[in-house]
Amino acid sequence: MMISKEISASPDSAQWQSIDWKSVESHVLKLQMRIAKATREGKQGKVKALQWILTHSRSAKLLAVKRVSKNKGSKTPGIDGIIWNTDARRMKAVNQLSRKAYIAKPLKRIYIPKKNGKLRPLGIPCM
Repeated sequence: MMISKEISASPDSAQWQSIDWKSVESHVLKLQMRIAKATREGKQGKVKALQWILTHSRSAKLLAVKRVSKNKGSKTPGIDGIIWNTDARRMKAVNQLSRKAYIAKPLKRIYIPKKNGKLRPLGIPCM
């Protein structure tokens, strides 16, 4: 008996696939433009308020997870060993993102060879 992908897909996976990325990107871009404009005008209170809105915005969290999980180095886990390689994991990561009690983990340090035979250090952050 075969189960189709639509039935076995989790709600998080379907939710990730139904995101309108153009509107998410435009919302984040508009907020960033407003922050830049307020900075140019020297309105520090406005800048701080807009930064708070951006860091708490669902659009910004979605875009951050997408950028981290869809780039060239996304298949390499950091010290925590976590990778966001499925739509359900990406959506779970978006839902878990918050600024409260955030503590950055150290980078995973590996060395990659250069053309001259020497090794170059590379720091891999956690997701």
